[in-house]
Amino acid sequence: MLYEPTKIKDITIKNKIVMSSMCMYSASDGFPTDWHKIHYGSRAAGGAGLIMSEAAAVEPIGRISPYDLGLWKDEHIGVLKDLVDICHDFGSKVGVQLAHAGRKAESYGPWERRGAEIKGSTEAIAPSAIPFGQNWHTPNEMSVDDIENVKTSFLNAVKRAVKVGFDIIEIHAAHGYLLHQFLSPISNVREDSYGGSFENRQRLLLEIVKEAKNLIPNSTPLFVRLSCVDYVEGGITIKDTVKIAKNLKDLGVDVVDCSSGGIVEEETKEEFPCFQCGFAEKIKSEAGVMTMAVGAITEYDQAENILKNKQADLVAFGRKFLRNPYFPTQWAKEKGIDFEVPLQYKRGWM
Repeated sequence: MLYEPTKIKDITIKNKIVMSSMCMYSASDGFPTDWHKIHYGSRAAGGAGLIMSEAAAVEPIGRISPYDLGLWKDEHIGVLKDLVDICHDFGSKVGVQLAHAGRKAESYGPWERRGAEIKGSTEAIAPSAIPFGQNWHTPNEMSVDDIENVKTSFLNAVKRAVKVGFDIIEIHAAHGYLLHQFLSPISNVREDSYGGSFENRQRLLLEIVKEAKNLIPNSTPLFVRLSCVDYVEGGITIKDTVKIAKNLKDLGVDVVDCSSGGIVEEETKEEFPCFQCGFAEKIKSEAGVMTMAVGAITEYDQAENILKNKQADLVAFGRKFLRNPYFPTQWAKEKGIDFEVPLQYKRGWM
């Protein structure tokens, strides 16, 4: 099943193998570099059916690091189109993950020396003035105007993503970033229409999704990535996430990308093979929406079982792709599955 095509709206993905979004911390002012062309191009040549871009920030202060991709200005469009075209040449579809880091925005890269400095950014914004963890800057609580500005930034990024020619658009509402911060009662203690009740905490995400649907072609699938549980007492539960997924489906979201965690620094999360697949299964069965499974999936049989057991419709791999960009071709060869290999590489797979 892993090598069977999947059709979502008018997009046909040649197999169910997805490269998950992974920050490369190598962009310059939001622009991809030669590194990105090699990184994404080699995964496309290796056989990925769908490649999800690393988080592309919708505004500069929303970057996870200063070296994130961006879609906050029109100048980004042309360079990202070149990147998409490279992947298309190898038959891979490409999705963009639109994100805002909120209180987890940092003013340095992961490989830069931090020493004893306070983590984060003094410009970081969040639904409430609550830091991500110890030794983190306290973010600036957003006004209603700030919320409207962020919404506009997301929607402008959606417009640019359409111009780039991305096959799929994903709204990032997971891993403790801004939209997840609004969803979680751990990080959102507002008392206005964007906080407090469960319905209010969903409001910003649902408003962005509803308006985004009006900006993208009917043929373009819309994904949303969610952290299905918060791994901290009083946080989001899988029961909450099923409700959110139902609302997203009603608004026309095609796939829920099922991850977890990230809302606080001190969370207690135990990772083991396929540890998030149960979340994808529950959302798929109870919300009636397609799901994508991700997280510590490393073996062919694991991926096949996820699909055969109807836990998810797509299977995403992260670090597996960092270790071996050609594992989709390798697995197909080992299992005797007919699989298209770039003409220039065929003699290596005979």
